[in-house]
Amino acid sequence: MGETKVVAMRPFVPAKDFAVSQRFYEDLGFAVRSLGPGLAEVSLGGFGFLLQDYWVQDLAGNFMMHLLVEDVGSWWERIAGLDLAARYGVREPKAPEMQPWGLVVGYVVDPAGVLWHVAEQKR
Repeated sequence: MGETKVVAMRPFVPAKDFAVSQRFYEDLGFAVRSLGPGLAEVSLGGFGFLLQDYWVQDLAGNFMMHLLVEDVGSWWERIAGLDLAARYGVREPKAPEMQPWGLVVGYVVDPAGVLWHVAEQKR
C-alpha cells in the first residue's frame, strides 16, 4: 500500500433525530459543524466523528463509542450537571467506576441509543 498518510478515521454515528443529537453533543462540549444536509462533523480537540441523519434501532442499540480522557471525574461533574435524562429522554448516565479491564468508566447514552464509554486509565 505504500506510504500513505492517514488524515482522519471517523465512524459514522447514527442520529434518530438529527437536530436533537446535534444539541446533545454540543451540550457535552463537542463542536458541531454542518457538512451538508443530514451530515455533521462532531469534534473535540483533534478527535471526532461524523453524525448522520440515519437511524436503525438495531444498529444504534449496539453502537458504542469510547472516549478516553485524562480526568473522568471532571467529565462526570459536567455530565451529571446537564440532567441529560430529563432534557433528552435518555437513560440516566452511570457514574464512573473501576472496571475489571483496568479503566475507570462512566456511561452515557445519546438520544439515538449510542452507548458512550467515558474512561480514564489509572496508572
